[in-house]
Order: sequence, then structure tokens, then C-alpha cells
Amino acid sequence: MSNISNVSTILKDLDFRFNKQYGQNFITDTNLLNAIVEDSGITSDDVVIEIGAGAGTLTRAIAAVAKKVIAFEIDNNLKPVLDLTMQGIENVEVVFRDIMKVTDDELREIVGGDYKVVANLPYYITTPIIMRFLESDYKPQSLSIMVQKEVAERMVAKPNTEDYGSITAVVDLYANTEITRIVGRNMFFPVPKVDSAVIRLDIVPDKYDCDITAVKKIIKGAFAMRRKTLVNNMLSLGFSRKCAENSISGIGLDIRVRGEVLGVPEFIALNNLLIEGKLKDKMDN
Repeated sequence: MSNISNVSTILKDLDFRFNKQYGQNFITDTNLLNAIVEDSGITSDDVVIEIGAGAGTLTRAIAAVAKKVIAFEIDNNLKPVLDLTMQGIENVEVVFRDIMKVTDDELREIVGGDYKVVANLPYYITTPIIMRFLESDYKPQSLSIMVQKEVAERMVAKPNTEDYGSITAVVDLYANTEITRIVGRNMFFPVPKVDSAVIRLDIVPDKYDCDITAVKKIIKGAFAMRRKTLVNNMLSLGFSRKCAENSISGIGLDIRVRGEVLGVPEFIALNNLLIEGKLKDKMDN
């Protein structure tokens, strides 16, 4: 298949039926596909994992630049489609497995070394997939992913804004994020109900000098009940009121503040003071 413009014809000829369960929305616009690949910054030295090969249009665009593409696809009904759209492409391996059920050891065996992720992600599983890679012991160098526009905006939001939340701060623990382009819903087939955006996450090893597991717990706790003050949310994590208030004051914030005011550096500082305060509480008792 030399031209991806006939993907819709292939799908029709093979009587492929879109599965709503998998959130399937394919891209066929060549300029957009090439732009996504360019945004990702991949080169001829890179091995790329794609999640959700779909009809293979993005797969082909990645393969034109990358050293190798390993495309994971959950829908076995797409095999005859991909058999046609991948004809003549030598540097693509399609793996019909759910990426969420692939262990780090299995992934390392399949990939073999450093890798990047480029994908048009199904909306319903965007955050779990992102966290699967960020929290992995075998992290990619970067993720360049198409997601729902509102999700992308949350990931790059600044503290003390409406879009800022737990996912924003947790992602910031691992990576630098940037929205590289907004993509209208009409660029997809079939057309979804929302617009999308391409977001690039560049992984920064040891971005912050902290206990990530402990800080994530504080972050998630701070947003557990968004309307509650940070003090009250910390009480839910088992800290005493005195410890919570002293710790929040200790990082220079009013004790009536809510969690959305804190950026990652403040959450790290808060975590350190909370631990000290909890130890002191135990000693006093």
C-alpha cells in the first residue's frame, strides 16, 4: 500500500467494524501524521513503541523516520487491515497484545534498549497508559501522544488554575510537558465528539531529589477532596492537625490554603516537614 488515503476503502472492503470498547478513531491526513512524528523529535536512531496501531497510518509515518517501530494493538480484528497497510514496511513489528498487560521485563525483552513512545491514544485509557510508562522501571525517553484536548490542558496547567490537579503534579515529578499542537475532531475517522491535542512528555531521570512514592501520596491526598483545605486533606492521610498546620506554615503558606496552590517543589517541601512533624508527634506521645 503506497498511499494511506485508501485506508477507508480497505476498512470497507474488509468489512472492518469499529469497536467502541477500544475508542478507535483513525487519522488519515498525511500532513498531520508527519507533523505528529516531527513533534516527537524521533530520529533514525530511535526505536519507537506505538500504542494502538489502528489501521497503521501513524505506524507508517513513524516507520519512515525511526529505526524500528514496535506497534501494540489490542484488537485482533485489525490484523487483516494491518497485513495490507504494513506491506513493504520492513522496520515494523506489530504485537497483538494489551500494553497494560505487558510487564516491564517482557517489554525490555521485546524492545532491547532505549525507546520512545508515539501514539494516538484511546481516550478511555489515556491516564492509565501514561502512568504505566512514567511509573515503570523501564521508562521511555519521551512520550508524544494524541489525547483529548482537555486532558492535555490539565497536564500542562499551572498551580492555582482551574485545570491544575493531581495528574498535573504527578506527571511533573517525572517529565517536562508541552502541548505541541491542537487537533480538531474532524481530522479523525470516525469523527469523535471532542477535539484532541498532541502532548510531548520528555522524561527527566531524577528530575526532583525526593521520595517520589511519598510525594505522590501527598499530592493525591491534597486533591482527594478538592473543596477541602489542604489541612483537612492531610488529616485524611493520618497526620495530626498540629502537624499539618505547622508543616503548611513551614513552607510559607496560609493554613487555609487548598492543594491546587502548591507546585511540585512545595509538595516536596511539605512532605519533608510532614514526616518530621509526624516523628515529633510520636516522640511527644
